[in-house]
Amino acid sequence: MDNDWLYSKERLEFRELCLNLLLHNLGSQLNDAGEPKYSSKSIYACAHDWVSQGNPATTGILNYYKNYYT
Repeated sequence: MDNDWLYSKERLEFRELCLNLLLHNLGSQLNDAGEPKYSSKSIYACAHDWVSQGNPATTGILNYYKNYYT
C-alpha cells in the first residue's frame, strides 16, 4: 500500500464526498443541445485537485469548479 497522504483512507473517502457533491449538483445539467453541460472528466479533475490541495472540507468546491473548470 502506498503511504502517500493523498491516497490515505480519509483522503479517498473525502474525494468520494467531493465527487458525489459535484456530480449531484452539476452532473445532470444539460446545455441547449441536450448534451451534458459539464464533462465528467472536468468534474473528476476538480475533485482530485481539491483533495490534492489539502482542502479540509467541501465548502467552496462548487465555486472553485465554476471559476477554474468552466
